[in-house]
Amino acid sequence: MYGNNPRSTAQIAGHPLHPMLIPLPIASFIGALATDVVGKVTGDPAWARASKWLLGTGLVTALGAAATGLTDYLGDERVAEIPAATYHMVANLSLVGIEAVNLTWRLVSDEDAPAGAIWLSAAAAGLVGYSGWLGGELSYRHRVGVQETVDEFSGYDDGHAEGGLGIPRGPALKEKMAGA
Repeated sequence: MYGNNPRSTAQIAGHPLHPMLIPLPIASFIGALATDVVGKVTGDPAWARASKWLLGTGLVTALGAAATGLTDYLGDERVAEIPAATYHMVANLSLVGIEAVNLTWRLVSDEDAPAGAIWLSAAAAGLVGYSGWLGGELSYRHRVGVQETVDEFSGYDDGHAEGGLGIPRGPALKEKMAGA
């Protein structure tokens, strides 16, 4: 089903679960930064409460994303061999750690929005971007969880006959499949 591509082991009916679960924590963590900024500009404490809810939602939904990501990482040894996969995992663990500190600080503080909390949200948003870029590398460059069949050619060609793990793609894949 996957040909030579590293496979996603956390899946339902061939559909990888990790990409389906990541939008919620991403939106929540970016949303927390946005509500922090609006709260700082307006001075309205309702925005600080919204940030707390977004951080809590992001942390809870990140558990599912982390579980499926770890399952994919450990489920096919070829995934763990890709440096971007390890960097992606470390970035996400760091992100969850930052946001856990961020939420805890807000919950124990007497202030609605502690002064430095917005900087934690900004650092987390930067990590979301970096980790998302790495996730894109895993899907689009290393083709983790991408199903290949004889009739599903994207025509993608970056000038390299093989991907990062020596996997034929584009015209090289068409040629290999035609000879099979």
